[in-house]
Amino acid sequence: MTRPTRRRPPIRPWMVWTIAVLVLGSAAVASTRFVTTDDAQAATSGKAFDPAGYAAERYESEIAPQIEADAIDLAGLLEELAAGADEAEFGHTPGAGSSYSFPVEFTAVAGAPNGSILPVTVEGIPGGVTVQVQIGPAINGTAIRDVTGTVSFNEFKNQLEFQEVATELNNSVRETALSDLDPVSLEGKTLHVVGAFTRVNPALVSIVPVVFEVQP
Repeated sequence: MTRPTRRRPPIRPWMVWTIAVLVLGSAAVASTRFVTTDDAQAATSGKAFDPAGYAAERYESEIAPQIEADAIDLAGLLEELAAGADEAEFGHTPGAGSSYSFPVEFTAVAGAPNGSILPVTVEGIPGGVTVQVQIGPAINGTAIRDVTGTVSFNEFKNQLEFQEVATELNNSVRETALSDLDPVSLEGKTLHVVGAFTRVNPALVSIVPVVFEVQP
C-alpha cells in the first residue's frame, strides 16, 4: 500500500516579508558602529572654531606688521578724505556697504584719559575732527580685523565667527601694545602711535593702536 504524499504547507506572503526583515535587520546591526558619548564629544571637539587661536596665530606675525608697513600719516590722510579722495585708495572694507578702515601713524599730545578713551591733539588735523586712542580695557570695533584686507569673511562659517575674530584681535592689542600702559601718567605726554580706525563718522577718529609709545 502506497503511503499518501505529505503536502508541504504553502508559503504565505507574510512569511517572505518576515524573513526579509530579519535578514536586513541582522545586516544593519552588523554594519552599525556604536559610539559612546565621550567618543562623540572627542570627535567634534577638534572641529570647533577657535577665534583666540586664530588671532594669536596671525596678529603678531602678520596683521600688526602689515599695519605698521602700510601706515599713512593721519593728518595727511584726513585732508585727502575731506577733499573727496577715494577711500579704496587708502583703506579696506570687509564688504559692500561697510565702512573703510585705514592704517595710520601720528605724533600727538595726550589729554586726560576718560575710561577706555584717550583724547589726543594731533597737529594738522582738519578743523572739527576729534581724534582719540582706545587704550582699554574695552576696545571696540573691527578696524584691526578689516584694515589689512587679508581677513576675509569667506574664511569663516558665519557672521558670529567673523565677529569673534575681531574681538580676539582687539584682545591681542590689549595684551601687547597696551600691556604696560599706565593711563594716569599719560596726560600731557607726547606719543607716537601706529594703528587703525574705521571711518564711521568723519568727525570722530577712534584709533586702535598696534604701537603705542610714550616719548621721553
